[in-house]
Amino acid sequence: MTASSTSRREVVVDSLGVGIATGAYGVSFGALATASGMDVWQACALSLLVFSGASQFAFAGVIAAGGSPWAGALTSTLLASRNAFYGLALAPRLHLRGWRRLVHAQVVIDESTAMALGQPDDDGERFTRLAFRLTGWSIFVLWNLMTLIGALAGQAMGDPRTFGLDAAVGAAFLALLWPRLTAWPQRIVALIGAAVATGLVPLSPAGVPVILGGVVAVAVGLFIPHAADATDAPAEAGQREAR
Repeated sequence: MTASSTSRREVVVDSLGVGIATGAYGVSFGALATASGMDVWQACALSLLVFSGASQFAFAGVIAAGGSPWAGALTSTLLASRNAFYGLALAPRLHLRGWRRLVHAQVVIDESTAMALGQPDDDGERFTRLAFRLTGWSIFVLWNLMTLIGALAGQAMGDPRTFGLDAAVGAAFLALLWPRLTAWPQRIVALIGAAVATGLVPLSPAGVPVILGGVVAVAVGLFIPHAADATDAPAEAGQREAR
């Protein structure tokens, strides 16, 4: 057995493993979407057309809070804007052209990007494309299937308040976000954005606090790296002098 075939098998197994684990979570979105007031077909259309977990949960959260679909769409767009930067990083390695670029743009998400860019350079672009396609499309298919199943189950349950699910959308979104807060700048940005959004709840229409909190978080996120660099500079200078 060659090293190349072994590497290919590892890429396939890892990509499908990530795809199955992530796609299965779509059942949560389906159930919570109907709990927030959407019907089955609206939940399925959101998964099919938007296909960005965090953005979908944010949209459902705004709707559940009584916000307008426009406010939910704007919130989702702010969160999904990161995918454009993923595309810039992937383009030189995927080399997709024409209609293939448009089709594959639908599966440019966190997981497919991480799997594609995580392939060693010496494996070549072949494994990068393999990891991207297997991860992205396996998640897409399973996420949409599980959304349908979850939405049907959620609709059959009736009034979500009977089971305490009226607060589940926010809890699910927090569970999705929390593992990503691994460094202090991310935690500061999240806390400031949450504080702004919470403070605006009694002062503005539903959905607006989330949007403004997100805008403030972006602004703070752009500033914090510069502040961190300025803080680290004296320490680095001291270390050089000590040497």
